[in-house]
Amino acid sequence: MSDNPSKLKVALVVAFYMVAALIMVFVNKAVLNSSPNLPLLMLLLQFIIAVICLHLSAMFSSKIEIPRQLLSIEKSKQLAPILIVNVVGLTFNTLCLRGVDASFFQIARGLVLPLTIGVQAIDAKAAPSTPVLAAAATVTVGFFLGIAPAPVPAAAATSTSSGAIALVWGALSSLMTAVHAVLIKRSLPYVDNSAIQLAYWTNATAALMLLPFVFFNGEVASVWVGLGYGQFTDPIAAGMSHPGAVVTPPTWDWHTFVFGCLVTGAVGFLLCVAGLLSIKITSPVTHMFSSACRSVLQTLLGVWIFHDILSVNRVSSITVILVGSMYYTWVKAQDAAASQAHRQHPKDDVEQGLLMQTRVSNDDADSSVTMFEAPDDDEPKQESR
Repeated sequence: MSDNPSKLKVALVVAFYMVAALIMVFVNKAVLNSSPNLPLLMLLLQFIIAVICLHLSAMFSSKIEIPRQLLSIEKSKQLAPILIVNVVGLTFNTLCLRGVDASFFQIARGLVLPLTIGVQAIDAKAAPSTPVLAAAATVTVGFFLGIAPAPVPAAAATSTSSGAIALVWGALSSLMTAVHAVLIKRSLPYVDNSAIQLAYWTNATAALMLLPFVFFNGEVASVWVGLGYGQFTDPIAAGMSHPGAVVTPPTWDWHTFVFGCLVTGAVGFLLCVAGLLSIKITSPVTHMFSSACRSVLQTLLGVWIFHDILSVNRVSSITVILVGSMYYTWVKAQDAAASQAHRQHPKDDVEQGLLMQTRVSNDDADSSVTMFEAPDDDEPKQESR
């Protein structure tokens, strides 16, 4: 890459990243709207597609080196914390997106940055700087502005009530993302410091761990009856309070589900590539403003596509969260500039983008995707799934 990329190249990379992120959010939301009872199956298919894309990429690029052997028992134990946190966090993230409007999703997961700063401070046993604390406080205020009670139109009453539990999922997802950022640094030595191999194992094992829950959650039964094969008796799907009850076939748009999963699986992988290009081509400040623009577009598109309702609280919340996040990015950019010579790791740079995981997510988990990046030693990362 050129040290001074052209303005056209920077613009193309920014546009690529923004479009991929927005597609992920809105297609994931469309899939969850059409098949709200199949969140884990959607996530499972996205993990499988991510693994397939890694295998295909390895066939065409020598820089993509996927594992050649199965995980040993010892290595499985070593990687267990990050593997579990990854799948749990992505599940919470998906459930959060299912329960809230697309424009509210970035608010529901607004605690990612403050929690990441807090968890990394505890892990490093070092207090964050005053500017970083100010940024975290600003984002936190924005979050509480968004969830504060406010008069809403009658049409939004159902959405508001059903979104209460989604806020819990969003907070838990944000916490898992913060813990994940710390676990990445601890886990990389177990996979020869290869972010690609870590990404491969987190996706592959997440698919295996989710598979039984897809059955236990009654999603296989839902697919069976949704395809028109009649009623299906399943005590788990029907509810343990009525064992043996008959499951009523849901109205299921399977075309949207299948096509949406294929699109989000492939675009999620491309989003990793876009993140890689963004790291190599654009500056932190450019990425900061592109993220802000994407948040605004996500809000406006949510209103246009899904008829989301914007309240004064919601607009104020998104604005304050953006201001806090932009200030944080500026602060870290200044810190990075002061120690740039000590932070050049070409190989890690190449692999960093591929560690962003497909799933339902902020800066990126903008939607139903959650992106996780391998953090620098002194810089907590905020998602942007």
